[in-house]
Formats: sequence, C-alpha cells, structure tokens
Amino acid sequence: MQSSDPIRIMLVEDHPLFRQGLNIIIASQSDMQVVAQAGTSLEAVEEFRRHKPDITLMDQRLPGQTGTSALVAIRKEFAAARVIMLTTSEGDVEIKGALCAGASAYVLKSTPSEELFSIIRSVHTGRTHIPTGVACRLAEHLGQENLTEREMEVLRLIQSGNRNKQIAEQLSLSENTVNFHVKNVMDKLQANDRAHAISTAIRRGILNV
Repeated sequence: MQSSDPIRIMLVEDHPLFRQGLNIIIASQSDMQVVAQAGTSLEAVEEFRRHKPDITLMDQRLPGQTGTSALVAIRKEFAAARVIMLTTSEGDVEIKGALCAGASAYVLKSTPSEELFSIIRSVHTGRTHIPTGVACRLAEHLGQENLTEREMEVLRLIQSGNRNKQIAEQLSLSENTVNFHVKNVMDKLQANDRAHAISTAIRRGILNV
C-alpha cells in the first residue's frame, strides 16, 4: 500500500447511532475511509472476508457472540488482521481475553476522537496500544487465580438468585460441595458476601448484567 492510500476501516457496533457517529468523525480524516460496517459478530466476519479492511474497530459487547469471539474467528482466517476493541468496559477479564485473542488495542468509548485517530494510525503501522488506565486495571489483578468452569456455573446461579441448596439440586451436587465452590468463588473475588461477589464479577467483566 502506498502512503497516500487511506487507512481502510471497518466498524463493528450494534448501536446504529454510535456507529453513525464513528462514521462521521472518521470521515473527517483525509487519511481514513470507512469501507464496511457490521452490527453483529457474524456480520463482522462476513464483512471482513468481503472487504479485508486495514483496521477494524470492534465493539466488545455484541448481540449473540462477543466482539472477542468475532476477533478469534477473523484472526483464524486472517492472522494479520488488526483489530481495535472499542468498549465501555474496564473489566480486566474482558481486557485480558481480547488481548490474548490478538487485539491490537483496547480502547474505551470515552476516548477523545483525536486520541482514537492517533491509535488507529499507530495500529496501522503495526504497533499495539493499551491505555494507562487499562494497563493499571490488568496489573491490579495480575497473578490472581481464575475461576474454574464449575465455579463459573455456581457464580451464574448465585447471580440468578439461587441459594446453595437450589444450586446443589440444579448441578446434581451435594450441598457441602456447593458450599466449597461458593467459598472458593468468594476467596478468588475477594468478596465479603454474595452481592459483593456478583458486583465484583460484573465490574471485572467475569459476568454480564
């Protein structure tokens, strides 16, 4: 690509007004061009195949599958794809998941437009970008043990309002075993009670609202 060619961008965002806003501000830049748009993860993969953009701005939370799922699917076919995750979430689990999946940058939707333009140009040259606040959030939980699959099941049932006896019945476990898993969940999330565990899990991106 010659240096005079615009950076070809795909927008993946399920909220039409926000997507339209992105389209408008990007159109103000002479070195950038929106070549494709999508509102779901499935559309994102299809549009990427069709247009092969230089940069993809991907919303983390999409209907059905997450933006990270779309990122994984795209990079499975196009390993060199450069994807910037654009989100409202500062949850360390979501951030880590996106970066491990190959995101080139993780940017909050509150980021000023001029900073976003700078990030797009930087990623286009092959660099990665993690804002200071996001990096601090990752460092805050560095080394903490992840919840197991069973502990995640228990946590989701707690979120649904189930007590330990009900969880035991639904998972075909003894109540003592459920008590053990609940204690592990509380310890790993450093939670004082069930409500605290749920709020912490949502804040960190472990659970969705």
